[in-house]
Amino acid sequence: MKKFADIFRNGSFTKLFLANFTSQMGSTIGLTAFMFYLLDRFSSQPVYATVTELMYSLPMLAVFFMIGVFADRMDRQKIAVYCDYISAGLSLALIAAIFVGWMPLVFAVLFFRSAIQKFFFPAEHGMVQGILKKEDYTTAAGLNQLVMSLFMLFGNGLGVLAYWSIGIYGAILIDTISFIISALLIQKAEVSMEARLPNGPHKLKDLNIKMVLKDFKLGFSYVLSSKLLFTLIIGFFIFGIVNGGFSVMPIFILKYKLAPESYEQYSIVIGLVFGIGVLIGSFVASLLSQKVKLYHLISAGLLISGSSTALASLPNNIYLFLGILFISALALPLINVGIGGWLPSIIDPKMMGRVQGLISPLTMLSQSLTLAFIAYSFPVLLTIEMLYWIVGGCLVLVGIFYMIALPKLADGTNAGVEQTAAESGV
Repeated sequence: MKKFADIFRNGSFTKLFLANFTSQMGSTIGLTAFMFYLLDRFSSQPVYATVTELMYSLPMLAVFFMIGVFADRMDRQKIAVYCDYISAGLSLALIAAIFVGWMPLVFAVLFFRSAIQKFFFPAEHGMVQGILKKEDYTTAAGLNQLVMSLFMLFGNGLGVLAYWSIGIYGAILIDTISFIISALLIQKAEVSMEARLPNGPHKLKDLNIKMVLKDFKLGFSYVLSSKLLFTLIIGFFIFGIVNGGFSVMPIFILKYKLAPESYEQYSIVIGLVFGIGVLIGSFVASLLSQKVKLYHLISAGLLISGSSTALASLPNNIYLFLGILFISALALPLINVGIGGWLPSIIDPKMMGRVQGLISPLTMLSQSLTLAFIAYSFPVLLTIEMLYWIVGGCLVLVGIFYMIALPKLADGTNAGVEQTAAESGV
């Protein structure tokens, strides 16, 4: 807890952390409220709810090659501020589009707002790297994990509550206010020019297609040239598999095995149990990260979470299943905090945006492939138990691989990564 208190004495970090929190809060509340609005108004057309999810994820495919380049070549502070202000304006446009009632316009606004928001996080992560000491990176990763777990636990509930109490327009207005608050916080943060412009000043007109593609390729080459960095980023591919699996597996095991008659009610309980497990695990991971090597933390998280996921397929008693699922959720933050705390210390600040710009599409790719695999194979080829074995087995195998590979790769890596960046002409 002392580490948390110490890091918040850094006023610039506190402002960026709160900005990140409010920006995520706006997105979560508004999107959840909009989903319920669609289910209420178009109850006979559930496809609209699916399209809404696509409007949140598809924009990444349109902008993934640009977001990291912009974060490395343009002023990171201005990018984050403009993202929030533009998102606030598009939230107001969304209110107008819903009032008009023309759904293609509504989905177009959602698409553009989501695309703009994708530029926020690489820029914000790059600034955080520039204002913290290396020994504070794991604490910051732990705090980010806490925020994620809080939104996992309460985000949807806040969205539903906002929709029920102040309606769809009021919920999206909360979006707007949240984005504005986030922008104001970032504007007031004192960030050095070195952290804002690690590669020197550039103008928007400088970023032509040729330069963007060249920089994206350079970021890709940078990751491949560092064995440790490449190995750690494999972890985000695994996160995508876990996210894809866990987005449907708990509902499937309830409906087809544990509670066919009451699976909807128990799905709420699963969300609470999983969210509480991740929340407690975030505290534990933050404390352990100060006492043990990060590669031990990551390997332990993968092994515990993977074996628990596989074991969760066995019980016929729902309460025993929830207990095993809780253990799996408890271990997941060990992985996230370990990798999230390690990456900033080995990535050259000049390349941080481009590396972050590769992580999100990689995670989305593995998540989409996992969902496609499940849609194709279940229940025709695979049973629900087999799905748990596959996802759990993937985690265990990567845990064993990391246990063997990471300690060797960790030795002398920082110097190697910095030299790689210099040789690349970054």
